[in-house]
Amino acid sequence: VQLVESGGGSVQAGGSLRLSCEASGDIYSTYCQGWFRRGPGKEREGVASIAPNGILRYTESVKGRFTISRDNAKNALYLQMSSLKPEDTGMYYCTAGSSGSCLLSPAYFGYWGQGTQVNVSS
Repeated sequence: VQLVESGGGSVQAGGSLRLSCEASGDIYSTYCQGWFRRGPGKEREGVASIAPNGILRYTESVKGRFTISRDNAKNALYLQMSSLKPEDTGMYYCTAGSSGSCLLSPAYFGYWGQGTQVNVSS
């Protein structure tokens, strides 16, 4: 399985970006998929995940601003980010996992993309 992110860039605070992740190989319908990020000088943080049954999880700081979605027919995962803040700056990673848990912990995700950079200026 290979995951390739796109859609990062530089925006001003309050702006929007849409990240995309395309998967090659088999992302089975039983896999959890998600987005993590690593800000400057920060630990990797789970941002959002989507379970096979459609249950969504978000870290508290992005609730109401970010929306995760997927298109199974295209093997694609998306993250719509709105009302961006400077603290959203970081490298964003697409992930997938077959562990059966979609909690926002890196331990549950075995496949990772190379990341796409998001920069939000004030």
